[in-house]
Amino acid sequence: MLNIILGMLVIIVTVVVGGWKFEVGELIHIRRYIPFICFGLGFLILSASFTIIPTGYTGVKKIFGQVNERTAQNGFNWQIPFVESIEQVNNKQQDLSINKDTESYIWGETANRTRVYYDGITVSYIINKEKSAWIYANISNYPDLITESIVSSAIKNTSKQLSDEKATNRGIIESLSMDSLQKSLDEKYGAETITVVKINILDAGFDEEYRQAVAEKQQAQLAYEQQQIENKKSIEQAEAKAQAKIKKAEGEAEAKKISAQAEAEANETLSKSLSEDIFNQRMIEKWDGELPKVMGEGQALFDIGSLQSGTAKAEPEKKEE
Repeated sequence: MLNIILGMLVIIVTVVVGGWKFEVGELIHIRRYIPFICFGLGFLILSASFTIIPTGYTGVKKIFGQVNERTAQNGFNWQIPFVESIEQVNNKQQDLSINKDTESYIWGETANRTRVYYDGITVSYIINKEKSAWIYANISNYPDLITESIVSSAIKNTSKQLSDEKATNRGIIESLSMDSLQKSLDEKYGAETITVVKINILDAGFDEEYRQAVAEKQQAQLAYEQQQIENKKSIEQAEAKAQAKIKKAEGEAEAKKISAQAEAEANETLSKSLSEDIFNQRMIEKWDGELPKVMGEGQALFDIGSLQSGTAKAEPEKKEE
């Protein structure tokens, strides 16, 4: 289109600069301007005969408005003047920002029915070069292939499948949302028409009521853990005291056992070392000098004390009837 405009400008300038002279109603020196007119027409035709497509774009050819399925690659491309035209389709990586400059969030729910929001969402995508002609022919406004509604739907569907912790983990939600969005685009435009490169989420979180509930729960959990620690310390101290008493009792019992065993061994050693002579000697050492009061043998008993006084009599042993 720019080339056609330039060609028309050349013709107009040539006519204006050359000028037309009329004398008595006749055109004078008209031949002198024919080369300029031909040059302008030639430039116009030549400029309409080619199109240069920059890097990162593909060209879509139209013949009298009919789209050709075969795309033109970047660089120099010939076309039939005034019959064919080439439109450019952007195949570079493009970024779509959603609610970046507004305070509106994308709200969703987790698998636990907890409300969660997502903010500062950017979607990076690429249009497949082989699908440029199809997109230009079938999509009325192809620069708006990815809309906020389709991105919002993909993120909401993803958050419903995740727990509260994972739904706010950007590393998890971004990856799964990208897969969900890619699936939605494939269903809408066909496979390999648009490739989602990345979804970036600037912020994710819960509403104020939920955050307050989480804070209270964390405080209660901390108090419970602190109490458990104190209870454990008390139990450990009681067990330590009981163990000390057990050890002490075991030590005392062991000491008594050792003492008794030593005494038994000493008595056994002493009994083995005593002979009859030593036994008699010990009896003599223990004797207090007094004789037995009664002595006897067989059935006869004698009162030693009466012998000493001269009145000793033998007392016969009583027989059992």
